[in-house]
Amino acid sequence: MNYPPASTSDSAPDATPAILITGATGSIGTELTKLLAAQGVPFRAMVRHRHEPATQALAALPGATLAVGDFDQPETVMAALAGMERAFLLTNSSEQAEAQQLRFVQLAQQAGVRHLVKQSQWAATPGSPVRFLRYHAAVEAAIRATGLAYTFLRPNLFMQGLLSFRDAIAQQGKFFAPIGDAKISVVDVRDIAAAAAAALTQPGHARKTYDLTGPAALTHAEMAAQLSTALGHPVAFIDVSPDEMCAALRGMHLPAWQAEGLIEDYAHYHRGEAATVATGVQEATGWAPRNFADFARDYAPAFAGDPVPVAR
Repeated sequence: MNYPPASTSDSAPDATPAILITGATGSIGTELTKLLAAQGVPFRAMVRHRHEPATQALAALPGATLAVGDFDQPETVMAALAGMERAFLLTNSSEQAEAQQLRFVQLAQQAGVRHLVKQSQWAATPGSPVRFLRYHAAVEAAIRATGLAYTFLRPNLFMQGLLSFRDAIAQQGKFFAPIGDAKISVVDVRDIAAAAAAALTQPGHARKTYDLTGPAALTHAEMAAQLSTALGHPVAFIDVSPDEMCAALRGMHLPAWQAEGLIEDYAHYHRGEAATVATGVQEATGWAPRNFADFARDYAPAFAGDPVPVAR
């Protein structure tokens, strides 16, 4: 499947960035900053450290400038926000995430930001049993209350989340989850980034909420079958209990709050609450979302033990 190429400016862009990107070295932020650079859109990225490899790669992008900032140090966030008209808000899903994001919203309003694009999550609602969905809903409500223009991106489970199993897939031909045969309309991170880029650079996205999914709902066994085709050898999905999954996550040194939150996420998926196929990618970007076969083909080298490929 072919997708529209990144657009380029007819003339050189203003050298002064008006867009702040947080979470710029994560999976979504990396793809988003590449898209902005390819489109000739200058931006400022808030990073915690200047000298990490991911930060150095970010700094090398055309139009990128860096601001050292920490969500827990308001004065550094305020400095990063100075002069910005639009901001992309993304933090790790940690126990501090709600407080960090609420503080960022307040500081953005004080700094004169006019449009916030928030990375939220599928089915964010105040009454959810999933802690991640509750905190996203609380931040969405706070943003609405400011009166600022906003765009909420609510992606379903990331296809690229399977990269956390890349070693097990490469070495054992297996991956694991407590989900049974429930279907999920998984979405490619590259399409999430494209929706964010559109909301940050194009008119018509203010006060919009985009539910972002792939074009089909799949079981994990169906994903395994498509990975098998792309890799040329069998890949099996193994259903495990929530307790087994939580123990594995804790064994990977994931903090208890995050590990327990992921188990809540998977219970939500297991109940079939993430199987709906939505039109948000098409609405935000103008083209259809990538399917899982696209993802499996493009990332096959990573699942074979090679470095994660450059996104297409």
